[in-house]
Amino acid sequence: MTTYVIGDLQGCYDELQTLLKHINYQPEQDFLWFVGDLVNRGPKSLECLRFVKQLEQQGQAKTVLGNHDFHLLAAYAGFEKFCSKSDTLQDILHAKDVDELINWLRQQPLMLKHPIYNTVMVHAGIPPQWSIQAALGYAKEVETLLQREDWKNTLVNHLFGNHPNQWQETLSGWERVRYILNAFARMRYCDANGALEFTLKSAPESEQHRQKMEPYKPWFVFPNRKNKDHDIFFGHWSTLGEIDAYQVHSTDTGCLWGGKMTAYAMETKQRLSISCTQQCRPKSPKKGSNKS
Repeated sequence: MTTYVIGDLQGCYDELQTLLKHINYQPEQDFLWFVGDLVNRGPKSLECLRFVKQLEQQGQAKTVLGNHDFHLLAAYAGFEKFCSKSDTLQDILHAKDVDELINWLRQQPLMLKHPIYNTVMVHAGIPPQWSIQAALGYAKEVETLLQREDWKNTLVNHLFGNHPNQWQETLSGWERVRYILNAFARMRYCDANGALEFTLKSAPESEQHRQKMEPYKPWFVFPNRKNKDHDIFFGHWSTLGEIDAYQVHSTDTGCLWGGKMTAYAMETKQRLSISCTQQCRPKSPKKGSNKS
């Protein structure tokens, strides 16, 4: 049996099927972990969502929620202000099984812990001041709200926003929820105390570049990070490339943007990838533009 962690799909269904053939995926014995962002911007979001849902319900896969998955929930809930011309969600929103798909999606977690391995998975990251046990508890707070019958009014209306960007255990109400969600689904850079920075999206490319970003750094590089006792798999950051250091493993290798789609085999610590045709172009031609 092999457990594969697969990077952001974002509607790239054909590429996913090619990757599964490439790794010789055996559904009767292998298990798939998806790092979230199953949908949006790629051409076959509906197919991706249905496929992962079927695997999860058959006990063959797990997924966590990414920022684009939350974007779909907001669109379904009727919050048009979150809709964008680059969205490719209409096939889902007009599907005959849309209610079933959405109800399944909002039951999915923000964080997963492997039952055997010292391994967890999130979409974007875990702030350096959170232990693994604390992070699991914070994730549960948001998951509980999302799974309520009145989720559309009680959660989605408060999902998005950049504040507060600083964690305090005393945070309460929607400010607490918003920070937790932003950390798990949107974070790239923060400072040593977990203050989130949302405008920086490129990878730190040089020492000079890194100095300009101070005090913000990639969330996983801080020496005193409290969650270094587990391997952490994450996606979300396509410009970062392949990282297998600091006890973290990045899996979003930019399939949507003409990069690769990657499966990481936990047992062998091996990366397996396929090359992808570009399905979407960034809003800016500058390297490091937003690709998440």
